[in-house]
Amino acid sequence: MFRNSNPLRRMVMTTRVSSAWITIFPLGILIITGSLVVLGAFWNSFICHGFAGAAEDFGYVNKIPLKGDGLPPVFAYLISGSNGDKERILRLLKSVYHPRNRYLLYLDAGSSNYEREYLAFLVQSERTFRAFQNVDVIGRSYAVNKMGSSAVASVLHAAAIFLMSNNDWDWFIALSASDYPIMTQDDLLHAFTFIPKDLNFIHYSNNTNWKQRRQVNQIVTDANLIFQENTQIAESSDTRATPDAFKIFEGSPWMILTRDFMEYCVHGWDNLPRTLLMYFANSASPIESYFHTVLCNSDEFQNTTVNINLRYTMMNPEQQEPDELNVSHFKTISESGLAFAGSFTEANPVLQKLDKYILNRPSNKLVPGKWCSNTVENQSVGSSSSNTKFYNCSSWGSINIVQPGDRGIKLREFLSKLVAAEGLRSDQCS
Repeated sequence: MFRNSNPLRRMVMTTRVSSAWITIFPLGILIITGSLVVLGAFWNSFICHGFAGAAEDFGYVNKIPLKGDGLPPVFAYLISGSNGDKERILRLLKSVYHPRNRYLLYLDAGSSNYEREYLAFLVQSERTFRAFQNVDVIGRSYAVNKMGSSAVASVLHAAAIFLMSNNDWDWFIALSASDYPIMTQDDLLHAFTFIPKDLNFIHYSNNTNWKQRRQVNQIVTDANLIFQENTQIAESSDTRATPDAFKIFEGSPWMILTRDFMEYCVHGWDNLPRTLLMYFANSASPIESYFHTVLCNSDEFQNTTVNINLRYTMMNPEQQEPDELNVSHFKTISESGLAFAGSFTEANPVLQKLDKYILNRPSNKLVPGKWCSNTVENQSVGSSSSNTKFYNCSSWGSINIVQPGDRGIKLREFLSKLVAAEGLRSDQCS
């Protein structure tokens, strides 16, 4: 427990919200022993208390989403960042928020304890998050390097928390603080309502060139598994032979994976996930190979893959001028028909355009939807400009009804065509 007189820390301890400060077991043990299921089931957590009746700010709130045919799915979002990313994480959270979903926020060891506590405070300050209690904050940090196996451990850790705390979600989505949605959650939920819930959206290939094979065969050490501070991975001149017990697949680190598949990776009811976890523990960039390889080597899941990740990747955005970003990138992004884009710099002007023209998100507010009825628009307190507005939800609507726009309808049609395509379910990975 915290034993500090810091007023912010006291405030964190005396407010009741959904932000769970979840203590974690050292992730190096997870990789070395492969006992994710045991550790995931018994991680301790403690929840802040206070704000009695916060969920009744606007009366009764139905927090449990209805599930079934014709009803929207539930997404489980991991949103992660590092030092200085707390505001970006909060902005991203508000841009992808919907009361049906689950959210887990994480700042790695590059950030300070104060920054993590302040992120929780920012979450606690939002009445909607308090009411629906579907946003959690990991209260202790661990070291992560996106080029090492600690990145895979971080994703598996988040999946274990989701499986332990609430098992009603359908797809797992990991985003970084530099990502942003390019359609509303109503659009995305609508599109995924009409497809089978056993499909994994992941870009992959096993046609690796010699450079990629050398990268997989090269032996590296990720010290983030044993140290508390973010550390560079150590490369070795040694290599190992290409395995013949399984085929290695590689692809994008951005994926939309099913709950059943994530449960398979965490629980490992056969030996494949653990075997590959041990193998990729000493590989470079295993986040670009581990889940792809597990999927395509598993008899149960290899025909559930859709070779697309629904993400638009910006190439070298820091090298482009703001005018170029405003004109070309926004137009290309908005016409892509995809769900997410990245990576954005914090001051990228495209983000404001996405908020204004695609998400319809007022500054520092949530994206409106059917779940928030009777939206009230008022002039900001202390503002002399009639153009400065803030939006308040005066009463709750239904969390089980979504209102898609053109983007959601087009994505639904696109996904339906993919699902209906001949051969989707046979020999996908080959």
